[in-house]
Amino acid sequence: MLEHILRRMGFGASPAELAAWAGVPIETVIDRFLNFESMSTDHDSKIGLPEYVGITTQSGQPFSPNTLINDARQRWLFRMVHSQRPLEEKMALFWHNHFATAYSKLNGAVGQERATRLMDNDPNSLAGSEPGMIQKLRQLGTGNFATLLWEMARDPAMIYWLDSQLNTRTRPQENFGREIMELFSLGIGNYTEADVYAAARVFTGFNWQILGDRTSTTGSYYAYRYVPNDHDPTAKTFTFDIYPGGGKTIPARAAAQGEQDALDLVLALVRHPATARRLAIRLYRFFVNETAANPDEALVSAMANAYLAGNYNIKLMLRTLFYSPQFRDSANYFQRYSWPAEYVVRAIKEVGWTGFTVNSAITPMANMGQQLFEPPDVNGWELGPGWISTSSMLSRMNFASTLAANQRFNLARDAQPHRSSPERVRDYALSRFRTMAFTDSQRTAMTDYLRSTAWTGNDAQLQARMPGLTRLIVGSGEYQFN
Repeated sequence: MLEHILRRMGFGASPAELAAWAGVPIETVIDRFLNFESMSTDHDSKIGLPEYVGITTQSGQPFSPNTLINDARQRWLFRMVHSQRPLEEKMALFWHNHFATAYSKLNGAVGQERATRLMDNDPNSLAGSEPGMIQKLRQLGTGNFATLLWEMARDPAMIYWLDSQLNTRTRPQENFGREIMELFSLGIGNYTEADVYAAARVFTGFNWQILGDRTSTTGSYYAYRYVPNDHDPTAKTFTFDIYPGGGKTIPARAAAQGEQDALDLVLALVRHPATARRLAIRLYRFFVNETAANPDEALVSAMANAYLAGNYNIKLMLRTLFYSPQFRDSANYFQRYSWPAEYVVRAIKEVGWTGFTVNSAITPMANMGQQLFEPPDVNGWELGPGWISTSSMLSRMNFASTLAANQRFNLARDAQPHRSSPERVRDYALSRFRTMAFTDSQRTAMTDYLRSTAWTGNDAQLQARMPGLTRLIVGSGEYQFN
């Protein structure tokens, strides 16, 4: 059960981390992961230290994750591997798919440095600058959903991604008005085309602006700006309740107060039962089981009720989920397809990282179907079995081979206590790299691989065979399930 919790609430665990958690009550483990706010945030200070996974800088340039997108991807992978707040990174990844926004469109408009700041800027990197979208998802991802949805509506990366800067009272632009209902809250079937048009009018005037040193691409950044002259001040009527008690019309108000229109709509969407249920189902599939035809109705209802009764707090939904018997039920072990980011980070943690750089994972991840900061469209990535194809599976197998070869000396060293027989080495490897069950014939094939030459168990043989055995397990279909 411990390994299951560490995979689901985080990204798996290294052998050292597993040893540190051994004997700790499961409730304590869950509480520590869930209530991470008191844990250290100094993970970035470890970047470049020899005992941590490496990064690779561009030739002749310092590491700059706030202005160079490849460095930003490396920083996020580093945090997934080493953060003492793994659920914070897990939820940021979840919301990155939910509020899918791609760097490439931003880069085409404002260039790499400013686009990278839009995606994942650390405000400590530039005086007065704002956090990038992913930073906001970290900060708000387990808090109040009203705050999160409001901040996404005002986020400059989202504004440009869904063309809100073109949304004016004389020419309403419907992209964001549609997606805030279809993808971010209610879901299809709970709104009409008339609602889409009304929502577009609600968000007229939401725009962005450049601040800082405009002459410097690294010294400037984009921020939200409300333009009253672009706002439609007339009344907007919806088919669902906007106000408690049944009012469906946002009243006409002066353009200077037009942001209140948007806040009224956001709160209406957040408190709607359809939003509660949709979020509960998405969280259930992300943390419990996505292979079953239908989610567990009792748990989904409990999560939705916790959200509605708890001021729309995401952590209350997560608490209901993580302390439920369904989350701990062994029938739900390995019932999620690992996203490429999850697969890569788990493999690094379990196999090892000495002398390895997360930069070596970026291209393989893209070949597996996931490039951080680059979801394919506003719908996000195709989840579940959509992650697995002949080419993506080959990329996973190749990554397992590369990582295992890189760690061959450490893998051989760790296997030395079990060197007396190939069966013991095999069982040790299977206990270290936990998967859904292998068949007897698969286990026999692993043993046959180890003894393909006369077994001695000496150092040279372990160095030759342990990387191959690791590749067979970590590159197997069974290992792709979380």
